[in-house]
Amino acid sequence: MPRILASGVASPRPLKRILGLGFGLAMVFGGTVGVGILRLPGTLAAALGDAHLIEVFWVVGGIYALLGAVAVSELAAMLPQAGGFYVYARRAFGNGIGFVIGWSDWFNEVAALSYGAITAITFLGALWPVATTYPRTGAIGIVLAFTALHWVGLRMGSTLTRIISLSIGLMLLIVVAACFHAAPVAASATALPASAASLPLMSLGMFAAVVTALRAVFVTYDGWYSPIYLAEENTDPGRTLPRAMIGGTVVVAALYVLINVAILRVVPLPVLAVSALPAADAARVVLPHGGAELVTVISLLTVLSLINAIMLMTPRILLAIGRDGLFTTKAAMVSASGTPRLALAVTSAAAAALILSGTFDQIVALAAVVFLLNYVSAYVALFVLRRREPGLYRPYRAAGYPWSTSLALAGCTMILAAAVWEDPRSGIIAAVLLVACVPLYAWLSRRRSVEVGG
Repeated sequence: MPRILASGVASPRPLKRILGLGFGLAMVFGGTVGVGILRLPGTLAAALGDAHLIEVFWVVGGIYALLGAVAVSELAAMLPQAGGFYVYARRAFGNGIGFVIGWSDWFNEVAALSYGAITAITFLGALWPVATTYPRTGAIGIVLAFTALHWVGLRMGSTLTRIISLSIGLMLLIVVAACFHAAPVAASATALPASAASLPLMSLGMFAAVVTALRAVFVTYDGWYSPIYLAEENTDPGRTLPRAMIGGTVVVAALYVLINVAILRVVPLPVLAVSALPAADAARVVLPHGGAELVTVISLLTVLSLINAIMLMTPRILLAIGRDGLFTTKAAMVSASGTPRLALAVTSAAAAALILSGTFDQIVALAAVVFLLNYVSAYVALFVLRRREPGLYRPYRAAGYPWSTSLALAGCTMILAAAVWEDPRSGIIAAVLLVACVPLYAWLSRRRSVEVGG
């Protein structure tokens, strides 16, 4: 039986329910493990200045991500619909706030897609210099290539996700194993100057260093929620989504800690603190023949993995918004192979336009502030729905609620405040854009009422 859209138009074809736990785990891995873990150990070394403290912060970041996964798993299992954070915000706060969260989430993902394509060309250029001759054209070419792959259907996207995630995992483990096989360097006897470990306790400088480190760690863990956008295509979302997000987050956290221990084993702390790509420096030490090139390949694959994940996630946001009458209802149309093709085309076109724009850096900086609103909205939505709809069927209930969710919300709010503090211009622009959503939503609501009533 066809589903009736908010506009009164019937959706002729539902999304395909073919995804399982394996895909969910691969999606968490592919959507989370990125270039950040290859670059940011140096940032943490400079900010914290102590090897043990660095390892503690990666563990803290993993716990924070796990708290978020526990909270959002309840929402995902309870509301297994396409669209991600938009679905939870709309159910908890109504169409208006749902509209803002949905479109800001879509905007953030498009910005990440554009940034990922540009970054992929940079890494590809290190292996094949001709690729950087026309970097914007090359970046758009990558977007179009992934668009074509996902145009084929959901099975293609699912298979691609598994292959890329497995390849990245195996390559990272090769580097880690080589680091543990090599002779360790002498541990640094003193903390690095101007770092948290060397500054007076509770001083402003130490606080700034800690915030910098926490923000870097939290951003590196971003992506654990990736499977929620395809919840409607899961064969058993009530069981699979919590297992995928919680299990996947634990695997990623363990890998991150292992990678940092491995790098600290072979790269001296003072060298690590000034390194732009610590993983490559470690690989040069333990794999002198081809180690740096291997890390470049890993970096390229992690970016391509991110692009692949975004290509799966982002069209589902437009599908959900269109299905509810807050965008063209044609965005909810699904091909026989399970792809929302119009939503995919709009997403790819927006990413290409952003790549060509002259305001790319500002938009990416803006997205770095906006994406935190998704977290805040989800955690608050869990509180609201627990209170307002206690009888709603919950195949999974967040462990440790309400304290676990409160800690996740507090951490997210702190990082959002730090992001605005570090980049007030982007914070102001984000606020203006969110306010601008009010008249746009009012216009769309009136149009939807006329279409339904007429």
